[in-house]
Amino acid sequence: MRELTFTLLADGPSDAALIPILRWSLRQHLQLTTIQSEWADLRRLPNPPRDLPSRIQEALKLYPCDVLFVHRDAENQNPDLRYREVKEAMERVIDRTYYVCVVPVRMQEAWLLINQSAIRRAAGNPNGTKALALPDVSEIESIPSPKERLLELLKDASELRGRRLKKFRPTKHVHLIAANISDFSPLRQLPAFQRLEADILQLENLA
Repeated sequence: MRELTFTLLADGPSDAALIPILRWSLRQHLQLTTIQSEWADLRRLPNPPRDLPSRIQEALKLYPCDVLFVHRDAENQNPDLRYREVKEAMERVIDRTYYVCVVPVRMQEAWLLINQSAIRRAAGNPNGTKALALPDVSEIESIPSPKERLLELLKDASELRGRRLKKFRPTKHVHLIAANISDFSPLRQLPAFQRLEADILQLENLA
């Protein structure tokens, strides 16, 4: 079928790691010849918008697309609150672009705790041998602090010591994890990911 362009509007810099996940899921469910993607990083604007409707409007103006993915971490709240929040924000926006909510139960970093090899590569040590204590996939969205867990795993995977370890900045390596994962199907055990894929399936007529 035809090309599809999407924009990801996210909360923070590490959330760009969601783009490979979204591209994979789109290819799984929609017969597309080409997928173009943009990350709406509004923090770089002189006066970045604060409220969600304004952020959506600005993202669509700067990064026009067929589908807007809006990422909001549930952060221990009922995910339905986030879906409702995005729905109400979109209703206040003039643009009628299709949109899909991306709502991990805690933080998007939890969705990256599924592949040791990808974490080692992201840490710059693909041939490392130190054991990495990854959680079972079915449990990753119940981890209290998935971001901190992921950063510690990156440090372990680097196998650096002393001064070199102190200079290592794991936050700069998070986005590389998703880029080194070719199969995100283990995430289908998670209700939040199941909901995301169900919403992507609704884009079939668009594609």
